[in-house]
Amino acid sequence: MTRQTAPNLLNTAHEVLLQPYALTTEALDRALSHILAHDVDYADLYFQYQRAESWSLEEGIVKAGSFNIEQGVGVRAVAGEKTAFAYSDDINERSLLEAAATVRSIARQGQAGSVALAPRGQPAPLYAAADPIPSLADADKVALLEKLEQLARREDPRVIQAMAFLASTWDVVMVARSDGVMAADVRPLVRLSLTVIMEDGGRREQGSSGGGGRSDYAVFSDDVLRDYARRAVHQARTNLAARPAPAGEMKVVMGSGWPGILLHEAIGHGLEGDFNRKGSSAFAGRLGERVAAKGVTVVDDGTLPGRRGSLTIDDEGNPTACTTLIEDGILTGYMQDTHNARLMGVAPTGNGRRESYASLPLPRMTNTIMLAGDKTPEEIIASVKKGLYAANFGGGQVDITSGKFVFSTAEAYMIENGKITYPVKGATLIGNGPDVLTRVKMIGNDMALDPGVGTCGKEGQSVPVGVGQPTLRIDGLTVGGTGG
Repeated sequence: MTRQTAPNLLNTAHEVLLQPYALTTEALDRALSHILAHDVDYADLYFQYQRAESWSLEEGIVKAGSFNIEQGVGVRAVAGEKTAFAYSDDINERSLLEAAATVRSIARQGQAGSVALAPRGQPAPLYAAADPIPSLADADKVALLEKLEQLARREDPRVIQAMAFLASTWDVVMVARSDGVMAADVRPLVRLSLTVIMEDGGRREQGSSGGGGRSDYAVFSDDVLRDYARRAVHQARTNLAARPAPAGEMKVVMGSGWPGILLHEAIGHGLEGDFNRKGSSAFAGRLGERVAAKGVTVVDDGTLPGRRGSLTIDDEGNPTACTTLIEDGILTGYMQDTHNARLMGVAPTGNGRRESYASLPLPRMTNTIMLAGDKTPEEIIASVKKGLYAANFGGGQVDITSGKFVFSTAEAYMIENGKITYPVKGATLIGNGPDVLTRVKMIGNDMALDPGVGTCGKEGQSVPVGVGQPTLRIDGLTVGGTGG
């Protein structure tokens, strides 16, 4: 697919979000000027149009499907630490002015303001702008799900159930700001997932896999489908053979790629600007301090082409960036949206994200990654006399203030005398995010990104994200298990 240029993205946004409703740039100027007639620091308009579909197959039958369209505009005004917000699912000048009148009540009466909106330095797109929904005929979408199920069943005759899920969205967004900036983005997103259940001797276990990104359905080639089937069945097969996991403090080796979700949850949220401005993060006030072992470098990178967590611009119209959060163990920065950045006296980092036009932007992660070290995965495994190898993760919980977390493993093995021996089930990792960073002893040279399945929740809002890390050895981590 051919990527659109930045000016074409604005043209698309005008065609989808303004022209059908007889809105002009001058109408947006009037709405922003209406807000600026009161004493506010900042105001913006966020327009969104979204098409979304999903298909779910179980036992060879499409059990569920959906298609929906959402559109609307959110209007925000900021004065000091106060924020006023209103939104409407009607896109027209009357609704826009009513919302503007609502939010400007946050501020004192001021001088008449005016805005001259113009495109300003928008970055080149990181992904193609085409709508993924028509990229595959409906019959072919069903056939794709059926093929994935059949591949899973062929992997192992013990597969008794396979559930496949396909989804995509196409978002057109446009931001108009009181500083005159206009920016737009057109965001495709696809995801395919597979869950299998295997049975042997009366015991049942499940495995899952999947992936996706900012592309169309063409990314799901036959080779990709085979890989998803193999991974899901391998995980279920491994768990069928697993013994109860031991409990206690031990060395833990975490696999590369998706296990970075622990980094995202236990550490990443604590590096978001709002928690640090309010002093509620375990990392608050610690810029320039050592917070991790030497060699630990963590970045949040929203600029990776085609990745699930990437954005050409954030939801405030700022270009995304590769923001270094921790460098060689030293805390160097936080992820910032415009509001928190202004209050903290720093520049925004392109991390202002919102679930939809009906939500306020918050500082959020994009693709949060620990960079590679210089050890091979084999060296790391060989260095452990007795410990746990956490190859894949399930769900988890974290307390942002204390940094305490609990994560369950989806696939794990014992390490004995430097070798991976047998699989274990029921292992949970218990610890404290900032403390875990100081316990990193070896960092692999095999940094990998997750396959494109992550979704992050914060204050009731969900957004797509990515994670990544190399193989890591962490010493003295508490493992909760069911074995002796």
